[in-house]
Amino acid sequence: MAHLLGAEALHLEYPTRVVFDSVTLGIEEGDRIGIVGRNGDGKSSLLGMLAGRKEPDAGRVTVRGGTTIGVLDQADTLDDALTVGGAVVGDTPEHEWAGDAKVRDVIAGLVADLDWDASVASLSGGQRRRVALARLLAGDWDVIALDEPTNHLDVEAITWLAGHLKTRWAGNAGALLVVTHDRWFLDEICTATWEVHDRIVEPFEGGYAAYILQRVERDRMAAASEAKRQNLARKELAWLRRGAPARTSKPKFRIDAANELIADVPPIRDSVSLQSLAVSRLGKDVVDLLDAGVSYPSRGSGTEEKVVLRDVEWRIAPGERTGILGVNGAGKSTLLGLIAGTVEATSGRVKRGKTVQVRTLTQRIDELEQHWDEPVRTVISGLRTSYTFGAGSKAQDLTPGQLLERLGFSSAQLSTRVKELSGGQQRRLQLLLVLLDQPNVLILDEPTNDMDTDMLAAIEDLLDSWPGTLLVVSHDRYFLERVTDQQYAVMGGHLRHLPGGIDEYLRLRALEQRSGGASEGAATPAASLKIPALDGAARRAAEKELAALERRMQKLNEQIDRAKHALADHDQSDYAGLAERMKTIQAQQDEVDELELRWFELTEQLD
Repeated sequence: MAHLLGAEALHLEYPTRVVFDSVTLGIEEGDRIGIVGRNGDGKSSLLGMLAGRKEPDAGRVTVRGGTTIGVLDQADTLDDALTVGGAVVGDTPEHEWAGDAKVRDVIAGLVADLDWDASVASLSGGQRRRVALARLLAGDWDVIALDEPTNHLDVEAITWLAGHLKTRWAGNAGALLVVTHDRWFLDEICTATWEVHDRIVEPFEGGYAAYILQRVERDRMAAASEAKRQNLARKELAWLRRGAPARTSKPKFRIDAANELIADVPPIRDSVSLQSLAVSRLGKDVVDLLDAGVSYPSRGSGTEEKVVLRDVEWRIAPGERTGILGVNGAGKSTLLGLIAGTVEATSGRVKRGKTVQVRTLTQRIDELEQHWDEPVRTVISGLRTSYTFGAGSKAQDLTPGQLLERLGFSSAQLSTRVKELSGGQQRRLQLLLVLLDQPNVLILDEPTNDMDTDMLAAIEDLLDSWPGTLLVVSHDRYFLERVTDQQYAVMGGHLRHLPGGIDEYLRLRALEQRSGGASEGAATPAASLKIPALDGAARRAAEKELAALERRMQKLNEQIDRAKHALADHDQSDYAGLAERMKTIQAQQDEVDELELRWFELTEQLD
């Protein structure tokens, strides 16, 4: 592989600390490198120096002649005076960019739902991020450097971006550098991982899962002071091996070594004990949505109403851990408002248990406003002296200070005023205050914002021992799969269970769009799909066919899961055997896709 750029003896320091000391690195064609580390350790600074955006205090970065580097900044740098089209393709004549298959793919994948002539100033944060990405990816670059590219993107856009980056260059061409806290994204696209810590950059082979294994091996040989960090990483590895079949079926690291490392790691959650404790705190009744619907008067009309939710039937159980998916504007916030009691149903009803106490971690920092000028120490001094987390034999009493320590606060930071904390620290303190209010129903609305991978693991660990009903809305696929046991989607105003998880949601969205569904921000009434109504006999036949389809899809999904698990135990040198097994799995997956298309058509008819 040809050398593209390198760094030699990089040194960077600020008035209060040294960030990097004599760091030497190289980037070759074909490299796909993820950069991870704690917030503030220098990930963005490293990316900036390698991309030529930031000068080191000593050392140098050399770039092979003719090498082009494209950069996506973490900050929003779009010119508000531009239109969407002008921002993406600039002054390039239409016949040129329209004739470029790559540019067409980028436009279709990221900005197809936006008005080409709309002003950039009129766009939301997520829309601006997609335009910035499209602007970068429409160009030709030898090296692409991305700083937090998934910020403000939904699951669909993140999935598209991963697919695009995996196929943008041939395997031995181009190079990618990406700083992100999205662990699914890292594992999906990266072949190497650089960990930034303690003024150095430590390289690891493979994506996020392989990095976790190697870090566990490193930590097992480290000093006892690293024990806490090691245990969190081992617990995360256990989930990677046990709880995410689609990910762990990939032979990215030595299976025997991984199994040995997690042999003594118990399941990440004691579900039985937690559910028992949740029932004792909540009783059997939590929140029941019974044919609930919400509609609002349409703007500029006298009698017409905009239906946001319709016929939602959901009996939330004590101890339930559910992730909620949906495009922006689909009705997720309205659904959470029904559960929390901040939104009233306009049809059907909402029934709440007598002991239910709901708290919501919002995307704002409302809980901190009254403490803005107080030191963290003062904030926690008014709390109870201890709180119980976990259930059964794993229950433990922790003080607020110990909980803060688990969430990455040092003793020195206890004297810092709340307004002077970083965004990630404020977010962690906000979560702690919500948890310590001891609700029995907890709603998390995009809780991963401003968190690094280590802090996300610490929060996941804390939530593992939280005994209550948990509802999560997040575009962070890894986090959602990690902390919840099931997923639902708000689609077309309805609430749909997703037995196949996020992969099923993405397939349903693709089917919805192919069937003429609405784009982002709009609900999709069944009538808009132009599916004819059913008479009595046809309805009964459709219901019978639907039940048969669901049984067949469940059976196929179980077979696919078993086959994927079996891949890990198959001789990895038997390429022919592996190819044959993958061919069988793909055939089964193709059948599932066909069945889901028919399932989608039938459910829309029955609705």
